[in-house]
Amino acid sequence: MSDSPSVRPFQALIFDCDGTLTDSMEAHYRSWRRALELRGLTLNQDDFYSRSGTPSSRVIPEIAHREGVEIDFSAALQDKERFFLAEIKSLKRVDSVAVVASICLGQIPMAVASGGTRALVVAQLEQVEMLDWFDAIVTCEDTERHKPDPDVFLEAARRLQVAAEDCCVFEDGEPGIEAAEKAGMKCIDVRPYSNGEGIEQATEEMLSLIASR
Repeated sequence: MSDSPSVRPFQALIFDCDGTLTDSMEAHYRSWRRALELRGLTLNQDDFYSRSGTPSSRVIPEIAHREGVEIDFSAALQDKERFFLAEIKSLKRVDSVAVVASICLGQIPMAVASGGTRALVVAQLEQVEMLDWFDAIVTCEDTERHKPDPDVFLEAARRLQVAAEDCCVFEDGEPGIEAAEKAGMKCIDVRPYSNGEGIEQATEEMLSLIASR
């Protein structure tokens, strides 16, 4: 890789987890589909993916209500997390984003800001050997409002002791992108750079986006 541009125009980087750092979205979908099928509810894949980044505690009850199905969310969540953890060893890094994070490690404070539960976020970061890369981890338990509200990103900035406008966010979901914009942060949509091809070019482009504040 050629000499990387400086990331110093920003004072901190904030990463979503699912679909941004880890290739976990399909595993989340399969796990929720299995848990909800046990309760007579079919989960539409497009419906699930369109709400990426929004906590399941909001998404699943909304879908169940719309379909006229009553569920015990806590019990469904326990089943879902059991199914998810059973296949967590298959998860891998999103290589292009992970390379950006590895280059910035030690140069600039970094945080994870996720709509997932702390237990699953930590388990994923441990699986991909990135847990100790981050100075703060903010999850759905840490704020009352969630993506597309900006609170999770603002809390990450507060913990890093960096002003919101000095943070750059990496996201793969529309609710998260909206939340970052509401927080007054620059946001890089990683979806064009996370298809597994052209990792070096994708990394260079994302680093350039950081440097071109």
